[in-house]
Amino acid sequence: MIAEYISQKEESEKEATMDKTMSNFHFKFMSFGYKFRDFFLPRKNILKEVGIKTGFRILEYGCGPGGYIIAAAELVGKSGKIYALDLHPLAIQTVKNIASKKQLTNVETICSNCKTGLQDNSIDVVLLYDTFHDLGDPNGVLEELHRVLKPNGILSFSDHHMKEKEMLSKVTDKGSFKLSKKDKRTYSFLKVVGR
Repeated sequence: MIAEYISQKEESEKEATMDKTMSNFHFKFMSFGYKFRDFFLPRKNILKEVGIKTGFRILEYGCGPGGYIIAAAELVGKSGKIYALDLHPLAIQTVKNIASKKQLTNVETICSNCKTGLQDNSIDVVLLYDTFHDLGDPNGVLEELHRVLKPNGILSFSDHHMKEKEMLSKVTDKGSFKLSKKDKRTYSFLKVVGR
């Protein structure tokens, strides 16, 4: 009984300290910079590398100010679903505002630092862009993403803060994912089943 309590407490503390939210000022500053980025390099062009189809269920892990939300929602159509997950409450509110303003009924937000609350094998594509380098427990996050991805699911990855060799190693070392293809701006990893 005591050992179970300690184990639950340690797990709770691990989740609570996994990642820290940035200040509201930093988030707003970052969001402003992304508006320029998105103007010169539309997010839809990046998402085309992934091969997203109508009806797909997508998890954008670390959605930030929602730069990919509109393009992803258009690609999956009304029969698809976008889950936008972030740790920062301002990110969640920003995505909710975008979805409301653009009448995107296929967008749902998740405020979390790791656990998605989604069913096993329920997601076609996970977008993990410019987030991995900031994760306190990257292996825990990869395990959660592996859990929610369908057997033929794609982890679309990009992190300009990491060198290619380091990124490939960190994503594939545990045997949960294997590199499928390298595109101009993203890497696609397939979920390894039966590991």
